[in-house]
Amino acid sequence: MYLKSIEVNGFKSFAHKMIFKFEHGITGIVGPNGSGKSNVADAVRWVLGEQRAKQLRGSRMEDVIFSGTELRKPMGSAYVAITLDNSDHSLPIQFEEVTVARRVYRSGESEYLINGSACRRKDIVELFFDTGIGKEGYSIIGQGQIEQILSGKPEERRELFDEAAGIVKYKKNKLETQKSLEIERENLVRVTDILTELERQVGPLKKQSERAREYLLLRDQLKDEDVKLFLLENQNLEKELKELDEKIEIAQREINEANQTLAKAKEKYGKQEEFLDHLKQEIETITAHISEMKLTKQKKEGKIQVLNEQINTEHMRESMYLESKDKLYKDLNEKKAQLKRFEAETEEIRKEYESVMEQKIQKESEVALYQKQIQDLEREQEEIEIRVNAVREGRMRVAGAIERSQTVKEQLNVRIIGLDHQIEEIKRQINDQEKEKDSSSQKIEEINEKKKRSEIECHNAKRIEETLIAERRQIQEQMDQKREKYHRVRSNYETMRNMAERYDGYGFGIKKVMEQQAVTSGIIGAVADIIKVEEKYETAIETALGGSIQNIVTDTQKTAKKMIEYLKKNRYGRVTFLPLDAVKGKEFARKEILLEPGVIGAANQLVIYDEVYKDLFASLLGQILVVKDMDAGIKIANKYHHSVRIVTLDGDSLNRGGAMSGGAFKNKSNLLGRSREVE
Repeated sequence: MYLKSIEVNGFKSFAHKMIFKFEHGITGIVGPNGSGKSNVADAVRWVLGEQRAKQLRGSRMEDVIFSGTELRKPMGSAYVAITLDNSDHSLPIQFEEVTVARRVYRSGESEYLINGSACRRKDIVELFFDTGIGKEGYSIIGQGQIEQILSGKPEERRELFDEAAGIVKYKKNKLETQKSLEIERENLVRVTDILTELERQVGPLKKQSERAREYLLLRDQLKDEDVKLFLLENQNLEKELKELDEKIEIAQREINEANQTLAKAKEKYGKQEEFLDHLKQEIETITAHISEMKLTKQKKEGKIQVLNEQINTEHMRESMYLESKDKLYKDLNEKKAQLKRFEAETEEIRKEYESVMEQKIQKESEVALYQKQIQDLEREQEEIEIRVNAVREGRMRVAGAIERSQTVKEQLNVRIIGLDHQIEEIKRQINDQEKEKDSSSQKIEEINEKKKRSEIECHNAKRIEETLIAERRQIQEQMDQKREKYHRVRSNYETMRNMAERYDGYGFGIKKVMEQQAVTSGIIGAVADIIKVEEKYETAIETALGGSIQNIVTDTQKTAKKMIEYLKKNRYGRVTFLPLDAVKGKEFARKEILLEPGVIGAANQLVIYDEVYKDLFASLLGQILVVKDMDAGIKIANKYHHSVRIVTLDGDSLNRGGAMSGGAFKNKSNLLGRSREVE
């Protein structure tokens, strides 16, 4: 094995990459002082694992990196690699040629390489064991090292001989093995001690295990009870929701019924409107018919008057005819004229007949009456025609004129009687039509009344519908609010209970002690767990208690001592314990102070606790005064020369000696309030 080459880059004075090649034989590196000859040997020593900067003629390892000159910048790393011929396999590695390299950075990081593969410094050191090439080997002899070897201690010279003899590796392995054996012996002793301790703890641990199992069983039962409680509450809420749903369903049915009633009322109102329009049309028709009948009545009355005048004229003519026959021809001429008038009257009657026929078409219900009128008119027409024939015959027979006049008189009397009947009938029809009109008016009033009632019912139905809708909306809002409140309260409860179970807000040591409560008897709990305080006094009592609110209450001093040893053994921190058999306190002695204005009372009188804790809270709170505000506290403190500790409802405090504390709470745990909210 021999050195084939050295590659340096950035190491000390070698700013450029430089490779030194060595052939068989002796190779010398010559040059003036300061040219860097020693740096070559330092490079070999460094690449073989040298860690001491002084051995490399520097103060720290970063000094081996080229630091720069006026013309060149400093480099960021140094690199050295040596290549050895291993054809004789002097090195325990399966390579004919071995290249060992080392690189260091200004950050202090370094890396080692064997044939380009990353490795540890230890691997390189072990590679060159017993070869004399290591960093402490004799293959590199520096200035003054011969003298150092000759004048050195025997142990130092022996190291060189061991290296040359090739037993350094075995000695090192022996030392490491002895160290490992010593460590194992110590571990064995520790294991034996642990086994002894564990065997000693087996009995108590069995009891604790039984208690732990009992605790787990009770915890499972508690969880089951919590689940049952939740299910019961859920069942009650579902029952309430079901009742609300039933109320909503009833309200919905009422709304539907009201809607149906409203629809029926609207339908009825529409029919009444149609019926009213129909009645209005009938009333208009009847009114028009009444007007026509009145006109007909007036015409009939005029005709009756004309006929009466004609009758009177006939009577006068009869008298005149009886008085003088000489006037017969004159009368005959008058009869002719009368005949013409009768013909005109006949024409009028015919027109009246046509008018009556038109009335028959307009109102079928009056056909019978109009037919009777037509028959009367036809009879009158026949009578008039008979009279006309009689008058014509009177032309030829003057002698028969008187008889015909008499006949005409009789016929006229009959006609007068018929016209009287006709007038009575017309009057009766008019009265019937008046009654029908009154009946129609009454019906209209009834319809209007029904319309008003329907409108009122419709309005009431709408109002009921609006009321039911509002009630339904209100019930729905109440249901939503109850659901939201239930979920909020449930979430709050779960959060608070979890915080209480985990003892959030307490110190680490307190949590660890409370974890032992299930397996260690005598641990009662934290101070905050065993008292109840009204909400208005919570801030004052928490201020009065201060850090003692997290103190652990135990039944005896023995339990407290045991838990202190537990904390020490496991390095869980420090905790203050309050053994009930040791803690004693006194009540507030100065009663006159309790009568001062603004005083609420002694702090221990404002909390609720079991009688067994009376001495405990007398010790913690018995000598602390709670007042209304800071002004009252200052007056009392000045009056009694700051001899009493005072706290206010806002949490400010005046201590003995005159010190005052107060201000705003940045992060308040409110352990008392949390217990109250969980309950």
